[in-house]
Amino acid sequence: MSGLVVKDLSVSHGAVQAVRNLSFAVAPGSLTAIIGANGAGKTTLLRALTGLKKAESGSAFWNDLSLLGAKPEGLVRAGVVHVADGKSVIPEFTVEENLDLGGLWRRDKKDVALAKSEILQLFPALTTRMKQHAATLSGGERQMVAIGRALMSRPKLLLLDEPSLGLAPKVIANIFDSLNQLRSEFGLTIALVEQNAMSALKVADHGVVINLGELVASGPASQLLSDPALRAAYLGF
Repeated sequence: MSGLVVKDLSVSHGAVQAVRNLSFAVAPGSLTAIIGANGAGKTTLLRALTGLKKAESGSAFWNDLSLLGAKPEGLVRAGVVHVADGKSVIPEFTVEENLDLGGLWRRDKKDVALAKSEILQLFPALTTRMKQHAATLSGGERQMVAIGRALMSRPKLLLLDEPSLGLAPKVIANIFDSLNQLRSEFGLTIALVEQNAMSALKVADHGVVINLGELVASGPASQLLSDPALRAAYLGF
């Protein structure tokens, strides 16, 4: 199938095993929601997939590229980009400076400019904010900048950690609509880590539910949403 394939992945924080023999796949061009309660191991999983945390065992591949142990900057150049929860915007920089960082290493400056114009079409609220420092933005606007900066590198696989964290419901809906647009218009493969299970599954093709680092369920998002036992036990609604 290619895409993102994780097999028997285990990751520890000292004596605590945060991810245990986890296996799942994200199909090319799909949006997969990886959901679970706080402490389920979701952030640790993304950090292991992007070279920020060493895995104990298992494997993770994006197509033919082995992700585990790779350098984060090398993964970005290979099209694998991670947007961390609330940490991907430099508050002292303007919106435009934050966006420009995402394309700084790219040689095709014409396409860098095109990518920036596409981001402003995707997030028109940023058009009048380009000279503002990121510290002055709302939470939703900062999240748009974080995603926009990731898109400046023309990623193939976008790993998003809690993009809805601390945002109002209307803003969350707008962010998720934008993610769906990226998937449908650009063929971007997205793995979306979320506590907001209902919102994430409503826009996702596929869902992966983890609890205490282990796989609980995996399947079509609509199927997970309609399973009352699963919803009551793990999804919180």
